[in-house]
Amino acid sequence: MADIAVTDTSLARTRITSLRRFGRSDARFRALTFLAALLVVAIFIGIMVALLRGAWPALSAFGWGFLTSTTWNPVTEKFGALPAIYGTLITSALAMIVAVPVGIGIAIFLTELCPRPLKRPIGIAIELLAGIPSIIYGIWGLFIFAPWFQQNLQPWLIDRLAGVPVLQDLFAGPPYGIGIFTAALILSIMVLPFITAVTRDVFETVPSALKESAYSLGCTKWEVLWHVILPFARTGIVGGAMLALGRALGETMAVTFVIGNATRIDSSLFAPGTTISAAIANEFTEAVGPLYTSSLIALGLILFVITFIVLAAAQLQLYILERRAGGRA
Repeated sequence: MADIAVTDTSLARTRITSLRRFGRSDARFRALTFLAALLVVAIFIGIMVALLRGAWPALSAFGWGFLTSTTWNPVTEKFGALPAIYGTLITSALAMIVAVPVGIGIAIFLTELCPRPLKRPIGIAIELLAGIPSIIYGIWGLFIFAPWFQQNLQPWLIDRLAGVPVLQDLFAGPPYGIGIFTAALILSIMVLPFITAVTRDVFETVPSALKESAYSLGCTKWEVLWHVILPFARTGIVGGAMLALGRALGETMAVTFVIGNATRIDSSLFAPGTTISAAIANEFTEAVGPLYTSSLIALGLILFVITFIVLAAAQLQLYILERRAGGRA
């Protein structure tokens, strides 16, 4: 009996020692993960502080007028960010208008309609598009797409839309080939793989039981898609679209090649323009004087704020969609 008692005591001590060791390991692991999370916050704060310090001379010199002025003249040191902000927002918006429906359509085809032998090749091709460097898109856009666009599609659109209210102003002017509309089309091609890949993965998570139940009730493929698959996957679709929008807002080299880099606002989408990223890439190495450099850094701060607002709005939208889905459930 004494030996059994000693054995039980030894086992209990061993277990206590093991639990203490595991507890210390968990505490260290928790501390490391907490430090990793703090590192992300510290990097975010550091970027904000660096941008604010660099942009402060321009912001203090021009005030709110920096956001509303259309003048960008390094000679007279008069700088305004409105043309770059306008170009960034309009190109990204047009890119999303084109890319989101196409990306969702490709995802639907791959998950619901595509023959099995074609699923993998098409899926790989879409994923390879995401791996192409942006400068390659820019070179292709400048030397291949823009000349074709100038000679074929732009003149046709200008002729067909002449006399149509609003549209004749949006698609007017000489066919340069390069411009805001061309940059938006290149951006739409660049963000298409992100939307397609995320949407396809979300569609594949839809339970088969839901689709089979709808088919058993006599629903057509379109009705199953519209009433079952899309409602189930809409949060993922919104998330993929916002991811693509974040890429479009910050794209630099491809847009710089094809947008024309003109610091002005024109009513025509065929006219040259600029974006925040393109302006910084074109002029930062040539910036002479503290005010010029500070103005470019201020553009970077504005882009940072725009991207943050877009991502925050996306998170809010996802939260609202999830709450509505929970309420219906």
